[in-house]
Amino acid sequence: MAVVSERKLPFGKIEPNTSRYFYSCALGGIVACGPTHTAITPLDLVKCRRQVDPSIYSSNMSAWRSIFAKEGIRGVFFGWAPTFVGYSFQGAGKYGFYEYFKYLYGDQMFPSTNRTLVHLGASASAEFLADIALCPFEAIKVRMQTSLPPYAHTLREGWSKAVAKEGLGGLYKGLYPLWARQIPYTMTKFATFEETVSMIYRTLGRPKESFNGLQQTGVSFLGGYIAGIFCAIVSHPADVMVSKLNADRQAGESAMKAVSRIYGNIGFPGLWNGLTTRIIMLGTLTGFQWLIYDSFKVFLGLPTTGGH
Repeated sequence: MAVVSERKLPFGKIEPNTSRYFYSCALGGIVACGPTHTAITPLDLVKCRRQVDPSIYSSNMSAWRSIFAKEGIRGVFFGWAPTFVGYSFQGAGKYGFYEYFKYLYGDQMFPSTNRTLVHLGASASAEFLADIALCPFEAIKVRMQTSLPPYAHTLREGWSKAVAKEGLGGLYKGLYPLWARQIPYTMTKFATFEETVSMIYRTLGRPKESFNGLQQTGVSFLGGYIAGIFCAIVSHPADVMVSKLNADRQAGESAMKAVSRIYGNIGFPGLWNGLTTRIIMLGTLTGFQWLIYDSFKVFLGLPTTGGH
């Protein structure tokens, strides 16, 4: 990309599809995911509580007013620490492994395969691994946010309490539902993004390389926001179930038995509690994640994602 090759790159030239390139993409995932997920903690807090108990607040605004009046700004951002740590780890795996698997599947193993299938396979493989790192922190976050009084007040307290009571395995009891939520979400996020970005450049009638870095990252934001809307719809029922499982799974109860019991209580309509909030949250979140991730790649002298 001419606009970045003409300036001095901060860490020298990074060759595509090398270990250094994949590590750089993983670092970009941390920068993109950790801060953005943390920034929307107030939305996530209210969403999780309303998923578990739809009657707890009449609206998002009333929820924030109530929480702020009782606990101040700290209460509004309650659960930020496990969110930041967990989604930083997840971001590293999601983006770093996606770039690796996209190269492995698309260029090495199945070079003649449809690119959308490559994007779907690469994103599913990446998320499978990324969720293993995310799961214990997600479990602590949900328990902290959905229990009143809180299960724990800090990440350290929550971790110690959970491990002492259930062992490390207790923090992974939501892994299958997390995979059920996150893998379709990420497949939708990456495949829709890649296709949307390509469509935008086709609509503009010029090749991607003819636009400068700022313009390309603007396309990344728009493509990411559109992808986020689809992600919210596809993954929302599983998201509700993850919140319910972490808040209401009984001792010794199997995952399938718990899912069956909870579904019996809330029914199909209950799986869609908080969808509007999640669409707003994920559209904004996904748009800014792609903006930050591709801006980081431009900073390093790498091409932005998609549009090839």
